[in-house]
Amino acid sequence: MEKLEAVSDLVVRQRKELTEIITGFETKNTYSIEDVHGQQLYVAAEASGSIVIRILLRSLRPFTIGIFSGTNDTMLLKITRSFRWYFHHVEVKDHQDQLLGVIERQFSMLNRKYLVSQGVGREDYYIESPILSPWTFYIKNSDGVEQGKITKKWGGLVKETISNADDFGVTWPAQWDKSLKSLVLGAVFLIDFIYFENRGHR
Repeated sequence: MEKLEAVSDLVVRQRKELTEIITGFETKNTYSIEDVHGQQLYVAAEASGSIVIRILLRSLRPFTIGIFSGTNDTMLLKITRSFRWYFHHVEVKDHQDQLLGVIERQFSMLNRKYLVSQGVGREDYYIESPILSPWTFYIKNSDGVEQGKITKKWGGLVKETISNADDFGVTWPAQWDKSLKSLVLGAVFLIDFIYFENRGHR
């Protein structure tokens, strides 16, 4: 994920097939990961899974999302979600299948809060979304200092009404290492599934 090294801003765009928009039948999610100038850096795709599980569990379904360079089929990053009702959890692994860290929902009465854990000996981060700001998720260090944010972008009335395709803006310190950036990128897909997957006519 070397392209992330000098990047401080990303746009993650969900791509929807025309048949899904028309019929409402859920197909596997695909995304374009771009810089702020619209240049595609990576593509992400949800692996095929059980249609029955997809229909029954919808946004709660377990998933594996692979991130690719777009020029070949080598998976650079793997994001895996297991099934949980509330304490949602994803693991992020690199191209060698080494665990980079996990994102896990924490119990909170007043906001939506996720722990971003890089493992023993490395700083934990948190992603929090206040009740009154449901489309913005703030990235904070262990001292509570804001480091960046993940923002759901308004796609226009027609798109928001008929489709659950989503665009997200991501900002973080440019000096963060690519492993931490990759881990936070994994959180974008979890957030999309949990909070925005079932919008529209579904």
